[in-house]
Amino acid sequence: MNVLLFGASGMIGQGVLRECLLDDRVTSVVAVVRRPLGFTHPKLREIVHQDFTDFSPLAGQFESVDACFFCLGVSSAGKSEEEYRRITYDYTLAAARALPANPSLTFVYVSGEGTDSTESGRSMWARVKGRTENELLAMPFHAYMFRPGYIQPMHGATSRTSLYRWLYVGVSWLYPLLRRVSPGHVTTTENLGRAMLAVAGRGGAGEHVLYSPEINRAAGEGRG
Repeated sequence: MNVLLFGASGMIGQGVLRECLLDDRVTSVVAVVRRPLGFTHPKLREIVHQDFTDFSPLAGQFESVDACFFCLGVSSAGKSEEEYRRITYDYTLAAARALPANPSLTFVYVSGEGTDSTESGRSMWARVKGRTENELLAMPFHAYMFRPGYIQPMHGATSRTSLYRWLYVGVSWLYPLLRRVSPGHVTTTENLGRAMLAVAGRGGAGEHVLYSPEINRAAGEGRG
């Protein structure tokens, strides 16, 4: 499996990249980044690219991709709808449109619990995520939407946002309790990566919108 990864420097992307590099089913990982990740691996190739609204110049380098894992995202806090839509919708669709015309390709998008598929609710971020999901699900590849709730970072994965880094430090000790009292709303960066690899092997089968319980179950399938 040849994997294309967006958002490799973020907390989720770090976890997904780790699982891809560890999995024997993955032959190569191409990470599209704005800045080098700062480490090397025999399976990993970085493409430094600045304009995330246009990946067409890179299309020729995506020809051998079997799965695209889109982990790039941003909080809506303090952002206008236009700014949030540019990062959440425009970047994602630009990546999807640059992929080869391959109906067997799998695209996994990290969305979020509470996403509004109707695109008409009061929550701005949920509407934008919903529109992004709907567009992806209508495209000619196998699209899977991941809607996790709380995500526990594992194996040193950290958020690039300082506020979130401190937040995770402050609440990480609660994760075992959250897993017991609210198992339907929690997952880990490790499980996200393993679940992505699992659904990439389904050939379009199974549910296409996965919440934390489905992600965690799929992670069991994705242990390579």
